[in-house]
Amino acid sequence: MRRFMRGERFLMAGHPGDGPTPRVLRLFIADGTPGGRRAQISRNRLAAALDEHKCRIEVIDVLTSPETAESAGVLATPTLSDDSATPPRRIIGDFSNVDQIIAFFGCPRKEKHR
Repeated sequence: MRRFMRGERFLMAGHPGDGPTPRVLRLFIADGTPGGRRAQISRNRLAAALDEHKCRIEVIDVLTSPETAESAGVLATPTLSDDSATPPRRIIGDFSNVDQIIAFFGCPRKEKHR
């Protein structure tokens, strides 16, 4: 994969056959806290339901990467964010209802095999 720089943004140019790049949801947590543990459990349930070829979840610990959270404008944890949407979409707090999360972000589910 080659990188081409335009201004301050990097554009990724893939090789033929690479396929589309999956959309990335970013989960900001404070690892080791009760809320962080609950968010990780919900993240695992959500990841199991998502088509990983089209949508994946990146976990960011705000305690070890505070600059990433600050640059993203995250003020509370846990926060699930999709910055690829216009306008950016975020959910703060409880992620236990997987169906609502998938509907809110519009991510495709895994296909069920019969």
